[in-house]
Amino acid sequence: MGAQGGVMTKLLLRALAGETLPTPPIWMMRQAGRYLPEYRATRARAGDFLSLCYNPELAAEVTLQPIRRFGFDASILFADILLIPQALGADLWFVTGEGPRLSTITDAAGVAALKPAADVHETLAPIYDTVRILSRELPAETTLIGFAGAPWTVATYMIAGRGTPDQQPAHAFKAADRAAFSALIDRIAEATILYLSAQIEAGAEVVKLFDSWAGSLSGQDFDDFAIAPTRRIIAALKERHPAVPVIAFPREAGARYVGFARATGADCVGLDTSVDPGWAAEKLQVDGCVQGNLDPRHMVTGGPDLVAEAQRITRALRGGPHVFNLGHGITPDADPDNVARMIEAVRSA
Repeated sequence: MGAQGGVMTKLLLRALAGETLPTPPIWMMRQAGRYLPEYRATRARAGDFLSLCYNPELAAEVTLQPIRRFGFDASILFADILLIPQALGADLWFVTGEGPRLSTITDAAGVAALKPAADVHETLAPIYDTVRILSRELPAETTLIGFAGAPWTVATYMIAGRGTPDQQPAHAFKAADRAAFSALIDRIAEATILYLSAQIEAGAEVVKLFDSWAGSLSGQDFDDFAIAPTRRIIAALKERHPAVPVIAFPREAGARYVGFARATGADCVGLDTSVDPGWAAEKLQVDGCVQGNLDPRHMVTGGPDLVAEAQRITRALRGGPHVFNLGHGITPDADPDNVARMIEAVRSA
């Protein structure tokens, strides 16, 4: 547990509670992934990506691999943000080398045909089993993070049937029938509350909302479809699980990062690679913990630049609560040795 004798001991939980630490806790987005040979071997055993997600023993194994290898301060559940659409009734499959594909929702009838949010547990039960295994098997000092995609980002995939460079299909649906689009966002939000709450009940100590495409929203759309659903989800989780912190990641939000934590109730805001850490210290850390934001390319190129940049970020954010992470997920071509160099650089900064 996070507290022993009333004293919170896990570094991540301390940072998320607003404590300024001499050395920030460290974890990485996609830290269980294809850059690790042991992950590739386990995925081959599973057969395919979705089979790995839904096999609790193997999903727990790949979640534990980077903890064994690197000793991160936190472990993030191995799953995928598109399991929610599948649980709501969408067809989901993965094309090797290309990524996810889904059946598409293009109108109000498609939204109406989705399953009720309360039915998602039937599909997602194996994920909760993975969390239970991890809760037992992780080292005592390692925090367990659960996660889901934020409604806007999940909706972009459900509408386009795949990832798109500009999320144009979702923007077109939103423009053509805002009421139906809002109904889709609401259904995803409702399902996400239930999903994350079940992860917490199974043992997740922190949860994170990934809004990977938040940056393509602006103005009122950002308020309605990035801030409002995130605020709704966090408020519902805080009502059920008041002690569990929430990290929000509105990637590429730019100036809209300012005030995002206050507007949503997030305990920590994840920063993408475009955010200057000095600016973040001045504008964002005043509202609480920030997370980030080393460019993942340094995990590929390594060298003195990796060390210098990791230490620059660490020092810039040293005056407030900070969780060291990448500004986006680690890529499959990353060198595991560079991950070890990054950790050493941060801890010696």
